[in-house]
Amino acid sequence: MESFALSFASMLLALVIVLGLAYVVLRVLRARMQPRAQGTGSDDVLRFVRALPVGAKERVVIVEHRGARWMLGVTAGGINTIASWPLEGATPASGGTTPVTGDTERP
Repeated sequence: MESFALSFASMLLALVIVLGLAYVVLRVLRARMQPRAQGTGSDDVLRFVRALPVGAKERVVIVEHRGARWMLGVTAGGINTIASWPLEGATPASGGTTPVTGDTERP
């Protein structure tokens, strides 16, 4: 009977050690994976503004990053830049969207 009690106690001790170690590791990983914002207006934070579905798997998304607002076309095949403008006015100075230079169409 002593052998069973000793075996059971050592099993419980090992279980507590493993659970405690898992808890500590998960807390450390959680702390390291969270973005570190230095203040409320950090430029490195990507902020989601709005999404508009335009198809079954396609949508137009507006995000803010580094002082600019970006309009992105998101499909199953990739992400394309549609337009960008400075964040201060939240609308382009020309009255419409300001296309970013470069090829946004794929053949």
